[in-house]
Amino acid sequence: MSISLSSLPRLLQLCSPTLPVGAFAWSQGLECAVDRGWVRDEASAGQWILGLLGHTQRRLDLPVFARLYAAWLNDDAATIRQWNARLYASREAAELQREDQQMGAALARLLTDLGIVEAEPWRTEPRGCFATSFSLAAAQWAIPLPEAATGYVWTWAENQIIAAARLIPLGQTAAQRLLSAAGPVITVTVAEALAITDEDIGASAPGLALAGALHETQYSRLFRS
Repeated sequence: MSISLSSLPRLLQLCSPTLPVGAFAWSQGLECAVDRGWVRDEASAGQWILGLLGHTQRRLDLPVFARLYAAWLNDDAATIRQWNARLYASREAAELQREDQQMGAALARLLTDLGIVEAEPWRTEPRGCFATSFSLAAAQWAIPLPEAATGYVWTWAENQIIAAARLIPLGQTAAQRLLSAAGPVITVTVAEALAITDEDIGASAPGLALAGALHETQYSRLFRS
C-alpha cells in the first residue's frame, strides 16, 4: 500500500521543522563531539551522522518504531508500553533520555490538541519516547509503515545536520550535500530495519553515549543537556 494524497500532508506535517516538539534545542551529543574535535568538518559530520543512521537507527530505533506502529494499529496497550520501555532503557545517557521524553511528551500534547485521544496519557509519561508518539500519529493518520519510518528517520537526520551546520559551522550548501548523502542511506536503512527480527533488535554506540554524558557538564553549550 502506497501513501495516499490525504495522508501525505500529514506525514509532511510530522516531518516539518516547525513541528513544536523542541527538536532544535537538542544535539544528541553532537555538540560535545564538535567541542572535542571528533567532528570538525563536513566529512567527519557525515561519518558521525550517517554512521549512527546505519547503526543505532537501523538496529534499534526503526525496528522498535515498526513494532510500536503495529501495536497502535492493534490497540495493544501492553505491547506499546513494552517497546516504549525498551527503547527508553536503551538511551545510554541521561541527556538522551531527557531529550526523548520531552520531545515525546511535546508531540503527545500536540496530538491530544489535534483530537487524538490515545495520546493524552503520554503527555505526562515520565519515560515516554518520541517514537511512541510519532508512531501513534502515523497509525492514526493512515500513513503506511515504510513511509512513516522514512519520515521518522529523515526528521532525526535533518535535525542532526541542522545542529552540525550551527556548531561546526557548515554552510547551507554543505548541509544540503549531507542531506543528499543521507537519502540513499535512509532508503537502505529503512528496508533493512523493517526486516529485523525481535531477537536481533539492539545497538550500542559508545561514542554517542560518552558524548551525551560529557555534554551535561560541558562549559559552553548552545544546546540543552
